[in-house]
Amino acid sequence: MTKIKFGTDGWRAIIAKEYTTDNVARVSIAVADWLNENNENPSVVIGHDCRFAGEIFAETATKVLASKGILVKLAKGFVSTPMVSLGVVSEKASLGVVITASHNPPSYNGYKLKGDFGGPLLPVDITAVENKIPDANSVDYNAISMQDLVAEGKVIYVDLEEMYCKHAKANFDLEAIRNSDMNFAYDAMFGAGMNAVKRLLPETTLLHCDDNPGFLGTAPEPIHRNLQEFSDLMKNNALDCGLATDGDADRIGLYDSKGNFVDSHHIILLLIHYMVKYKGMKGKVVTAFSCSVKVEQMCKHYGLEQETVQIGFKHIAGKMITEDVMLGGEESGGIAITGHIPERDGIWMGLILFEFMAKSGKSLEDLIEEVYEIVGEFAFERIDLHIDNDTKLRIIEDCKVGKFTQFGKYKVDRIETTDGFKFFFDEDTWLMIRPSGTEPVLRTYAEASTQAKVFDILADAKATIL
Repeated sequence: MTKIKFGTDGWRAIIAKEYTTDNVARVSIAVADWLNENNENPSVVIGHDCRFAGEIFAETATKVLASKGILVKLAKGFVSTPMVSLGVVSEKASLGVVITASHNPPSYNGYKLKGDFGGPLLPVDITAVENKIPDANSVDYNAISMQDLVAEGKVIYVDLEEMYCKHAKANFDLEAIRNSDMNFAYDAMFGAGMNAVKRLLPETTLLHCDDNPGFLGTAPEPIHRNLQEFSDLMKNNALDCGLATDGDADRIGLYDSKGNFVDSHHIILLLIHYMVKYKGMKGKVVTAFSCSVKVEQMCKHYGLEQETVQIGFKHIAGKMITEDVMLGGEESGGIAITGHIPERDGIWMGLILFEFMAKSGKSLEDLIEEVYEIVGEFAFERIDLHIDNDTKLRIIEDCKVGKFTQFGKYKVDRIETTDGFKFFFDEDTWLMIRPSGTEPVLRTYAEASTQAKVFDILADAKATIL
């Protein structure tokens, strides 16, 4: 049997290759054993997104957990990851299970675990579950009937989408958004956010909001190269702002009225600016190692404490449940704020920004200008190098032994190694090299004053390391 490992954000594998009902059962056995050891009368909220066979995999997990004495609250239909996390808190469950591979290509599915606080299960607990995964499945889930489990009260169906929409209506001035002169658009990328946005903002211009488990062959990751059609829609219509979310709707992508992609660094800065200047909020800001240096500068400007943590939202969630954190965010589009759950939520962040625009009467471009007045203009890009494992390991080893003191014309001033290798050329300009935790990929990131300079740095970096 294959060894099952949880990466940066859950276990992911290719459907019908390693991602099988038997392997889902193996993970579920470990989850059940861990829950029974650590809780009296444990209960679990389970949901699946729009991926292929999500319902079958969710039912497999349900049958295994229920057979081991755990009360299962199973979502009706597909749901987003934040819906499951919110469901865990609302239902006072011990754990959440989401059958999703998030933004991975269509051939993948996955298994995410959510803590009782409504965010990613903490690393120490993930390791404990992982260590319990048996080498083979021992539960005959085919012999277990869902109807019987429901009849016996071992499985209860819950409407997580309804729960989430109620929560959103209580927290946002949706009328202000609907009644503003602004026109908003949403690209679900065929992901699990589609129905919630249709319900919350019915006037929104929609794209890819129908069921398609193959995602038209594109990975549902809200980055510009995957959103060309959405960018064109923004460009060619009288639309003020466009929101995109990934397969399980916990990550955000954003477009301005001209069809320009607005990255998560700019989104994080916009959110801090709105929350502090316009809403009078305070608290700590926690960001991942790959985030812009401008976040620290913005926090200094507003007198906020800022902390940088390792990549992986679980590190941010850990801080959010123990400290007074106003906002936690990462470069890949995962952002959480106080007053909701300690969980990334693309739709929630989109609603905040739509509300910001509607209530201020300002365009997204104007609001970004307000941010630039505080921290200056900047650009950021990430290029993923798809290379073989040996080359990846060699480059990381070269970074470790300090081989790189210069990348083309860019001389390294200092290096930070919180999670990967961040080479600073000056206070505002840097390159970062880091291996992916879930894919055979080496990520290269850069920030500089202009996009042209960013691409120049990344080109010099690629030539140097390869």
